[in-house]
Amino acid sequence: MKPKAIFNWSSGKDSALALYKTLQEEKFEVTSLLTSINKEFQRISMHGVHVSLLEKQASSLGIPLIKMELPKEPSMDEYREIMSKTMYSIQSEGVTHSIFGDIFLEDLRAYREEQLRKIRMEAVFPLWKQNTINLIHEFLDLGFKTIVTCVNEAYLDKSFAGRIIDKDFIADLPENVDPCGENGEFHTFTFDGPIFKKPVRFAIGETVKKMYPRPKSDNDEQEEDYVFWFCDLISK
Repeated sequence: MKPKAIFNWSSGKDSALALYKTLQEEKFEVTSLLTSINKEFQRISMHGVHVSLLEKQASSLGIPLIKMELPKEPSMDEYREIMSKTMYSIQSEGVTHSIFGDIFLEDLRAYREEQLRKIRMEAVFPLWKQNTINLIHEFLDLGFKTIVTCVNEAYLDKSFAGRIIDKDFIADLPENVDPCGENGEFHTFTFDGPIFKKPVRFAIGETVKKMYPRPKSDNDEQEEDYVFWFCDLISK
């Protein structure tokens, strides 16, 4: 009997490729997808995708979806409490592993592993330390299709939001931007590929600018806000 695992699903390309590899290896029984949702706006945290499209994704993948609803701006204590309750509930169903699409963020991996150890669960990283140029080309060669839903203005301008990722997109990326956006340069929504029963249909809406306050520095001076561009996707 294969161990049961939950898959941490962001709706984007890294999640899709990591899930593809997990399903191909057949080492785990993926019981469900877990996605963090902004409770107020009913959108995926950071990616900005509406929950209606997330639900269509899960339906096309044929995997049950667990939505973890978070307040608009949760504190770390609030986040930990909600996550802990969610994971204990999942663990009670016999789930022993939690799968992530992270590639090379060491601090994030260490945090995930530490939190899971507390409840005797194990973290799995199918894409860990793989070359991101190779990964994005593998993703496209497999037939996946994904659209950029959010860009960090510190790395990319508004024109990149709403673009389909293809070889032209990769060629247009500045040298300081990771091809998979692993440093938070951009986020995506994957709408078709070998793990989907059918494409997720959507229309492209407006692109909007949103600003988020940076933490104050040691000298207590407020630095410039984080600026992101979000391309809205409308379910069809």
